[in-house]
Amino acid sequence: MADEQTLDAQTYEPGLTGDAADDSLQGRVQVLEDQLATAQDQALRVAADLQNVRRRAEQDVEKAHKFALERFANDLLPVVDSLERGLELSSPDDEAIKAVREGLELTLKLFQDTLKRYQLEALDPHGAPFSAEHHQAMAMQESAEVEPNTVLKVFQKGYLLNGRLLRPAMVVVSKAAASASIDEQA
Repeated sequence: MADEQTLDAQTYEPGLTGDAADDSLQGRVQVLEDQLATAQDQALRVAADLQNVRRRAEQDVEKAHKFALERFANDLLPVVDSLERGLELSSPDDEAIKAVREGLELTLKLFQDTLKRYQLEALDPHGAPFSAEHHQAMAMQESAEVEPNTVLKVFQKGYLLNGRLLRPAMVVVSKAAASASIDEQA
């Protein structure tokens, strides 16, 4: 009889014999297996969360490196604009300012080369179709010579920094001529 009631010391519960002890043991095993499955699921979720946090941190660091110059570049763009305007307004034929003009051209070229080296790209959309993503329409002008929604004039160049818009180009956009609209309606 002592052989029939031999139970493991850890699972022994007074008053239980035979099948009842097996049922108790199986119930305890089932509870522990459920707890183990829950703990494994939580561990997988924590590992996935940690991986997502690590990936987001790496992306944030990459963006910080890529766009760290954004404010500085925005501050330099008016200088480039001023150099370009100075060249536009000065006459290349005027001998009195020829040396100054050459200096402006060299300075502007140096500036543009430096901007390119830091992935700052100019947008000069003259003659291109209007794109609301990269252009800011300052005015519309009737034109029978070009398709509607074509950039006729660029007031100020736009710029991209590593492919992201830094400043939109300020442009004049064409619209259909009034006479063409009347002909189309007839």
